[in-house]
Amino acid sequence: MRKPTGSEPGSAGEGGVPRTDAASKETTPLSTVVRVRSLLPSLPPAERRVAQRVIDDPEGVANSTITELAQNCGTSETTVIRFCRAIGFHGYPELRLTLATEAGRAQSASGGRVIGSDISPDDSLEQIVEKVTFADARAVEETAAQLDIKTLEQVVDAIVGADRVDVYGVGASAFVAKDFQQKLHRIGRVCSAWSDAHIMLTSAAVLGSGDVAIGISHTGATMETIDALEVAKNRGVTTVALTNFPKSPIAEVASLILTTAARETTFRSGATASRLAQLTVVDCVFVGVAQRTFGPTRKALEATFEAVRGRTVRPDRRRR
Repeated sequence: MRKPTGSEPGSAGEGGVPRTDAASKETTPLSTVVRVRSLLPSLPPAERRVAQRVIDDPEGVANSTITELAQNCGTSETTVIRFCRAIGFHGYPELRLTLATEAGRAQSASGGRVIGSDISPDDSLEQIVEKVTFADARAVEETAAQLDIKTLEQVVDAIVGADRVDVYGVGASAFVAKDFQQKLHRIGRVCSAWSDAHIMLTSAAVLGSGDVAIGISHTGATMETIDALEVAKNRGVTTVALTNFPKSPIAEVASLILTTAARETTFRSGATASRLAQLTVVDCVFVGVAQRTFGPTRKALEATFEAVRGRTVRPDRRRR
């Protein structure tokens, strides 16, 4: 199946983010920053410095000339232009205009407040709560805004028609994989979630062309998950990658790519916003599958609810 390249007029860009053509823009606040963040690891070093400046200070970039930006990033004006074209713009003036517009929309949506997502040692617990909830909410909103609906539909179709679904993920992604497995299993789909490297490989080795293998990796560079997905691909299996970076190594072994839009923070290793973004996509896939198989799904949900209904403490047994 052909993955979208974003090179066609009016088509979606990498990760399903709409290209920013000058004609008509229905972009969400900071959608350009979301796209730049997702493409950051795949850019050459000089362009990556420009990209990082856009991510860190989009409003400042919007107010800078191309010469000022090039000097601040220790690179040339030519590199800035190459960067602009790499992310879907015709040139630097278009990037500046879009960043200024999106920054204005974001400030308006937040009531004029500027909330950073990084936690500093001096933050109060109240500020921590505000920053964490802001980052989580933005991760969910931005993930939904850039999600490629056509790819999502293809993934749903593949799972509905699959004899078996295996989900791979290690570390924090393993919890998301297990959540997906539990959801699909509850509606009667044959699904397993694996996090051990050896079991992932042996699982992939016995899959067939009627099956689906899903690899979950925020960075898209987790070797264990990539290796398992590659084995599955070589078996003729429909392979799906769920990642934050559409040009990461896992994309090379995936038939279909679903992307999240979680931003890096001080405590990114805790997999907070990225986990919520992944769960959002998983929920969208699950509900799509459940809707497509509405009759059997409803019966399965009723049966599983009835099976566990008696496992709650009755009111008369509660302590007083």
